Amino acid sequence: MRVLLRVLAPLLALGLTAVGVLVVIEVVAAWVRPVSGQALVAPWPAWRAALERLTWQDNPVAAIAIAAAVVGLLLVLLGLLARRHDIRLTAPSPDVTVTTSPRVLARLVGRRVRAADDVAAARVTASARKISVRAEGWDDQHGELRRTVTSQVDSLLDELPLARRPRVGVATRERKGPR
Repeated sequence: MRVLLRVLAPLLALGLTAVGVLVVIEVVAAWVRPVSGQALVAPWPAWRAALERLTWQDNPVAAIAIAAAVVGLLLVLLGLLARRHDIRLTAPSPDVTVTTSPRVLARLVGRRVRAADDVAAARVTASARKISVRAEGWDDQHGELRRTVTSQVDSLLDELPLARRPRVGVATRERKGPR
């Protein structure tokens, strides 16, 4: 989402800048040649004549209003969904706020899980509410790998100064093939 915002914001800014430049060009042209009434770049006299014929009850007015409202609502939702989802840590003093990103927490958990002898590979995703671990091991007999990974993650979470402990979900599977 944040990537979309980083692309969309400059495009909207360029569009508004282009409209502003056209307005400035037309205003300066009208000041320089006030008698002609001709447009320099945009055909604003024709647009004005078309807009004078429209009323609030016409279909294009309602369609444009609905489209503008939908686009505005989508932009607001996009902005709300693209906010940072930091994970709060316990502060050393009341005046200090300490946060970390979900990516850093996932890397910490991933390193701890991959350091276990039984784990061949692991994928970790983290958020402030949940940590999901998908681990592959060589010999997963009777769910031993799952218990090992869960204990590794729990011991790491005990060491970290998290303000709120996330839930931990562990999924394991046995890796086939030679070690």
